[in-house]
Formats: sequence, C-alpha cells, structure tokens
Amino acid sequence: MKKTFLLSLLFYLFSAISSFGFQNGKLFKTDDPLPVKMAFSVKELKKTTNDSTFMDSFILIESSPGKWDSIPMEMRTRGNFRLDNCFYPPIRLKFKKKGIDGTVFEKNKSLKLVMPCQKTKGNDSFIGKEFLAYQLLEDITQYNFETRLVKIKFINLDDKKAEEIELLGFFIQDDDEVADRFDGKILEGRKIPPSFMQDSATVRQDFFQFMIGNTDFSTLFLHNQKVLQLPDETVIPLAYDFDMSGLVNPPYAQVNTQLGIKSITDRLYRGFCRDEAFLEMIRQEFLAKENQFWSTVDRNQAYISEVDLKATKSFLSGFFDVLKNDRLFKEKILQSCRSSDGSVQN
Repeated sequence: MKKTFLLSLLFYLFSAISSFGFQNGKLFKTDDPLPVKMAFSVKELKKTTNDSTFMDSFILIESSPGKWDSIPMEMRTRGNFRLDNCFYPPIRLKFKKKGIDGTVFEKNKSLKLVMPCQKTKGNDSFIGKEFLAYQLLEDITQYNFETRLVKIKFINLDDKKAEEIELLGFFIQDDDEVADRFDGKILEGRKIPPSFMQDSATVRQDFFQFMIGNTDFSTLFLHNQKVLQLPDETVIPLAYDFDMSGLVNPPYAQVNTQLGIKSITDRLYRGFCRDEAFLEMIRQEFLAKENQFWSTVDRNQAYISEVDLKATKSFLSGFFDVLKNDRLFKEKILQSCRSSDGSVQN
C-alpha cells in the first residue's frame, strides 16, 4: 500500500505540470481519441473495490501538446464476466463536480471505462471493434450511450519497473447523463415487457443486435439493457455491452448453446414478433442506411487490425445479405421472432 502511494505521488509530481488550464469542450462531441495517462495497481483495484467501494486515484489529461493536467477521481471495478476473466477489469470513474468544471469531463461526473481484456498483443483491435458497435448504433437511433475513444498511457503499479504502456480504450456515458439528454429518467429494477416499449425503438434495437450478432442481452430481464422513460412516459430500451457479439468475436466469448447456436458468429434474431408490415418498414430503414454504416466502418478502421477489419466487413455483409433476400429475411427474422412467452414462431 505504501509503495502504491509513493509511486502514485511520484507519477503525479513529474507528470502534472499544473492543475489549471484544462482543455475545454464536450467529451462526446468529437471523434478524436482523447490522450490520457493513468497509474494504479490493478491488483489493488480488484481486491479493494466493488459496486459500493471506490479507491482514490487521478487521471492526467493532455490539455495542450506536452502539457498534462491532473484531475482527482475515485474508481472501482464493475461488471461480472470481464471482471472475473480479464486482466484489466471494466472500471467506473467518479469525479467531483468542482474538479471537472471547465474540463473536457464537465457534466460527466461518472463514466464507464472499457480497457482491453488481456495484456497480449492485438487486444486493442477488440476494443476498436466493440467501439465500432456503439458507433453503428448511433447511426440507427438517438437513444444510445455516447462513447469516446481514449489512448491511455498506463503504468501498472504492480510492475516493479513501473513501465509505461499504451492501451486503447473508450469512455461510456453514464446512465443518468443519457436520461438528462432527453429530460427523462432511468427505470431501475423493473421488468418491462418489450410490448410495452416504443415499438420502433425496440425493433430497431432488435435489428441492430442481429446485425452485430449479439444474443447476450435481454430486454425483459434488463441484461445489458437499461430502460429510459421519456417525459411523455414513452419507454425506450438502451442497449450496451457488445463484447460478446459476433462482430467483436473476442477469444474469451462464450456462446449460449441453449439458443441453438454453436458460435457467437451465428446470427440469431432475438426480437419479439410484430406486425409483418412494421418489420418490413424497419428492414427498409436499415437498407437505406447501408452506405452510412460502411462509412462508419471506414471512419474507425484505424483502430482495427487488418485481419479483423476484413472479418468485420465480411460479417456485416452477411447481415445485408439477409435483408436483401426475401427468402432469408422471412427465414431468419419473420419466422425466428419470439412470441410473448418467449417461444419462437415457425
């Protein structure tokens, strides 16, 4: 513990030139990766924090070339599967309002940080693909969690040499900040059948999950889902956490064999049945946005390895093959939707 404190202090003293003059601006209003520096003990973070316990730390922001400004914060682990199976756990950051006024984090007192799962080479590409999934969702609906890539210069204080390494990650907007964007509120702990949610928002999300090959979600049981209630009491699903999708296809992915698929790259439509004409309308919406989706892929290709990019494009092409073919659309979506009791309609 003493070693951790001393190393953190040294990192702070030698890296933070001042505590003023932070770069101003909105965190999610640009696509440029945000350069940051972080130093903490991965072991201590995993051992001492949980859903209700934070540890003190700080993050350094490059306010201008070569100038790094320190912002104090608290941090804790979050999540389940990646927390147990990855070297770098998913993290929640919490800032004090006064500490972020006038900074890039202004109005974002809480953020999720996604880092690579493992230390092995090539893990940044999986982060790039997961970030791409969030960007594709933004092409589909305004009801989403905003994200921002970060290039992290990181020192693991468990490392005796305290060597700085570079990692790719991204911030995810806090639930309450999403709700504030729409003057709404997040409904917690309530099972809301998809039939009670706005039909267009729900079906667009179902098509999106099918597009990225994700079955690791449940609208009814709020698994990798939040529910947003708008001022007029309309209820909207908010999807997140796409690492178990066929689009990302990480080495640690696990498939739910109870769904009748053998691999996470096997697409399965998990949406509930709707009027066929309505599903056809959403189908045409997605087809009309095909070029926009490909532009989004191209815009983010720098963060995905050449091999993974080729696989990503091939995987997404498979989705459009289904939409463009009447027989496949009927088989893969119209006849694979679920009834209100969860059974598949054939």
